Amino acid sequence: MALKLYTNSFSRGVVVDWLLIELGIECERIEVAFQTEMKTAEYLKMNPFGKVPVLVDGDVVIYELGAVCAYLADKFSEKGLSPAFDDPQRGVYYRWLFFISGPWEAAATDRMLGLTEVTAEQKTSIGYGDYDDAYNAFVLGLSEAAPYLCGEQFTAADVLVAAMLFWQLKMGEVQSHPAIERYLQNVSQRPSYAKFAEFFSHAG
Repeated sequence: MALKLYTNSFSRGVVVDWLLIELGIECERIEVAFQTEMKTAEYLKMNPFGKVPVLVDGDVVIYELGAVCAYLADKFSEKGLSPAFDDPQRGVYYRWLFFISGPWEAAATDRMLGLTEVTAEQKTSIGYGDYDDAYNAFVLGLSEAAPYLCGEQFTAADVLVAAMLFWQLKMGEVQSHPAIERYLQNVSQRPSYAKFAEFFSHAG
């Protein structure tokens, strides 16, 4: 049964579009409208948050962007978008998948909403500490990219991390840094990125 991607051209679902280009696979793309189609009872059965993207693979339904990307990379492992299970880089890959979907997502969202005042006592109850801690960890990790997060192998983690950074820099939601600029310069050389940028410019 063909893969189905429920998405919207003006959402983070476009990250999956980039990954699909990199994987070179066919996937039925179903555009879902905000506030209306995403909130129907039928759609909420697939994703109770009423958000996109949602990937349907036969009887398997996956929501959460990081989960969708990880699933596709492993399902099509022969495409090389995830380290092999016995590759030591698999640990680095997992670290980045969870970092971008957890600590960084939370820290960046808090900052966007103006929730940046965190006391020393509160930091002990927050996994990522505060925004500055998360940012410094991000920059330190990117300084080790050579040229990608898992060394020479470009992975789904790079798609997630780079897409987030490209967007946040565009919106002025993250401070640039030489490590960020160097990493994104390397990623932007991928043929898939040029194809994705062209696709996105005509989306919607």
